[in-house]
Amino acid sequence: MTAEQRSIVIFDLGGVLVDWDPRHLYRRLFPGDEAGMERFLAEVCTNEWNLQQDAGRSWAEATALLRAQHPGQEELIDAFHRHWPEMIRGAIDGTVEILRELREGGVPLYALTNWSAETYPVAEERFDFLGWFRGVVVSGQEKLIKPDPRIYRLLLERFGVDPQAAVYIDDNPRNARTAGDLGMHGIHFTSPEHLRAELVALGLPVAPPA
Repeated sequence: MTAEQRSIVIFDLGGVLVDWDPRHLYRRLFPGDEAGMERFLAEVCTNEWNLQQDAGRSWAEATALLRAQHPGQEELIDAFHRHWPEMIRGAIDGTVEILRELREGGVPLYALTNWSAETYPVAEERFDFLGWFRGVVVSGQEKLIKPDPRIYRLLLERFGVDPQAAVYIDDNPRNARTAGDLGMHGIHFTSPEHLRAELVALGLPVAPPA
């Protein structure tokens, strides 16, 4: 397929359009103790643990599990959900501007995100641009997570998207590769500037990098 035929764009959200990182919260809870914070996130509230909420596990179940496993750290464990909005620093403005340009250029836009069904509405309320998508698939609602090919196929089938016409953008290289395996043009997101250059090369209606 030629670049000109790539006419649909699918975005990941966290790390691409939204600056989400538990460190934004836990630096406040571990003042002056970066090593302690990193140890807590590596050993207690781990990425793997959080991913199970993205896969549909409730926060009540998740926090109860960790509270039982790590007595004495209950307040820090509860904070992960209780103060979850603090983990979002804001939008990644350079990518939002690209999204705006694609929208104004008439490009059909979709989103595919690993995100808890319980916390996604917080982001929806905060960021107007999440309403710009023709369709959004949230892993926690579907109880499937990337890079499972089934969640990509679910989006393609639900919204009638031809993978051969689609570009998929994700900050996780494994997720971008899975999209490529399914016929999409996968882009590993590293910066808005790099993304802009890639989309220009594909012939999509965004301004070239300055």
